[in-house]
Amino acid sequence: MKRTANGLVLCSLLLLTLMLCSVQTAFAAETGGLRYTVTVAKFENRAGWSGQWDVGDAWGLVMTDILNQTGRFIVLGEKDMRIEALQEQDLGASGRTAQGIAPPIGQMTPAQLIVKGAITHIQDTAATGGAFSVGGVTLGGGGGSAEVNVTMYMVDSTTGQVVASKSVVGKSGSSSGFIGYSGNGWSGGIGGFRKSNVGKAIENAVSQGVEWMVGQLPRIHWKGSVIMVRDSSVYINRGSREGVKQGQVFVVGSSEIIRDPSTGEVLDESVTEVARIRVATLKEKLAICEMESGQSSSIEKGMGVQLP
Repeated sequence: MKRTANGLVLCSLLLLTLMLCSVQTAFAAETGGLRYTVTVAKFENRAGWSGQWDVGDAWGLVMTDILNQTGRFIVLGEKDMRIEALQEQDLGASGRTAQGIAPPIGQMTPAQLIVKGAITHIQDTAATGGAFSVGGVTLGGGGGSAEVNVTMYMVDSTTGQVVASKSVVGKSGSSSGFIGYSGNGWSGGIGGFRKSNVGKAIENAVSQGVEWMVGQLPRIHWKGSVIMVRDSSVYINRGSREGVKQGQVFVVGSSEIIRDPSTGEVLDESVTEVARIRVATLKEKLAICEMESGQSSSIEKGMGVQLP
């Protein structure tokens, strides 16, 4: 009887492993294994909930962490972090700091996708006992339950269009369940935050949201561009950081944006193919490609690059 039970457990684990591998393989096939740059905007607190920490900041903190752990995004600093970086660059460029140590300008990585949204409802049934600390403030914890309702959007940073939206409900007693996410990377104040009911509900909601985001990627165009053509070599602004692989083939062509003549809204963007290139030399932030088809003389700086 015990051997049968152990056999069933092993079979279940094997089946789960095969399912996870299948999902990851399907994702890689549909997106070419390429990664998208993303930044998280602060989520508005429309729930009327108040506590000793900001729920919008907490959401951004958790989402940035989980997005980073998936390995499928290049996660940029949250908006306030990027603004502070820009202010530091402006200060350095003003000449009011010691020479030679000012951060250079014009090197910040742009986001392809922006994640934003609103926390619309929070229900927290607290219980006593089990104190924890967040940001130096000690709060009661342990027991009870919480539910968090969130509406989130994925926005194309080029056009400002909402490419997808989703409402999620996170519950403190539910398993996060996101493939590849363990939650083991939490530490310090974040670790304390996870002990609260609302914190657990937020983590669960974020996990659902990130899993949904990953599912949207196959229908969101991954784009790059030509930065230089030298002899028969074509340099593109995407490298190993973005998941580009040696030997990978891309279409190069002129990008054409179709707009609504009455509103100016971007309706579509397409690339008219002039050549195909294959990655020959791979670096972190760029790839040097050789011609697969077509002529290098037909390729110009600024042309679009995408999957076939």
